Amino acid sequence: MKVGYVLLDGCGDRPAPELNYTTPLEAAYTPYLDGIAGRSALGRVTTVGRGIAPESDIAVFNMLGYSFGRDYPGRGVIEAVGAGLRMRDGDLALRANLASARGGRIVDRRAGRDLTQEEAEALAEDLKQVRLTGAEFEFKATVSYRGVLLIRADTPLSAAISNTDPAYARVGGFGAAKVQSGPESVAKSVPESKSEPAVRASRLVNEFTSKAQRVLDSSRVNAERVSAGRLPANLVLLRDAGDHLPVLPSFEEKYGMKGTALVEMPAEVGIARLLGMKMVPIKDRKDVGEKARLFSAELRDGNVVYVHIKGPDEFGHDGDAKGKKKNIELIDREFFSSVGGAVDDVRLGVSCDHATPCTLKRHSADPVPLLITSEKGDGRRFNEPNSLLGSLGHLRGSEVLARVVGSTPRGRTSSGA
Repeated sequence: MKVGYVLLDGCGDRPAPELNYTTPLEAAYTPYLDGIAGRSALGRVTTVGRGIAPESDIAVFNMLGYSFGRDYPGRGVIEAVGAGLRMRDGDLALRANLASARGGRIVDRRAGRDLTQEEAEALAEDLKQVRLTGAEFEFKATVSYRGVLLIRADTPLSAAISNTDPAYARVGGFGAAKVQSGPESVAKSVPESKSEPAVRASRLVNEFTSKAQRVLDSSRVNAERVSAGRLPANLVLLRDAGDHLPVLPSFEEKYGMKGTALVEMPAEVGIARLLGMKMVPIKDRKDVGEKARLFSAELRDGNVVYVHIKGPDEFGHDGDAKGKKKNIELIDREFFSSVGGAVDDVRLGVSCDHATPCTLKRHSADPVPLLITSEKGDGRRFNEPNSLLGSLGHLRGSEVLARVVGSTPRGRTSSGA
């Protein structure tokens, strides 16, 4: 059996005033996705848990069938693995954003979204000037403003610490978006336990944050950005600490089928590596047509091909409902136009990793739509209102891929769940 699995990043939404109080999925012209949906059963999914607005890493794990208790290793660990850093238990890994600050205020969490890879890597080189008390670190610029910080000390460090990024909270070991109101400042990391490893970890994170800002304020790259009228990337925001590598059954062990992941971002690479999936790199993350070609080429009997399509999430964060609608239409033209022709030969599942409503400009806990190709389709378009009426009902994220594959997963999903 050939199985294709498509997650649309942050595609779920709420009715938007500028779209006549419809969602971007409702408003978008998507004839190819409509054709697939017409031959599919629909439903909706709570990807991680009720009331949790998840980050993509924990959401993707759940949508691949891997749920966690409080033993989730943290996004920092997943991205460190994806970035090729040598992580060992007792190290502290954190996801980083190169951000813009003015005085004590955060101006832009993503440094204007225009930080080039060359600039990011030059800033990472500048950060080598930082010296930590009793510890060493490695900072790696991954994609644009995104990065990973790995701190290693003589004794183990604990991830039981809070974020310095005020937009995200730790919930049961993983990251979740917080409700934001008004201007924000970088937060101080505090230990979430009284243990010495946690106290030391939070102290090192705060020390790095303070010293990094001084280095970045004097960076040549930032001086040039300011001269050109762009925002400086003069602050490092840190979140989702982790201190151990997870022990997980491989994708093939779990489903009895080989798994292939089309990867472009560090978190995707990290997840695929940890699950033992075949990885197919995507050269240009904005080239949806390339994703369609690779997706179709990798479909073979007895394997599952997974792709995470970026785009809708960014428009959600920007509050641009019309832009999100147009991006969904682009995905329909360039991806689903070619994938739709293979539906008769492929079992296909389409959903989202989470919702990013334009009215909120952040991830939300809203359920997201799901379709699974079926002989008895519901005959409806793929969107949020129709998902309420679908024959699949309301599923948990960890149940979805097994439903697509049509099998019962084998073994435990995680080291503690």
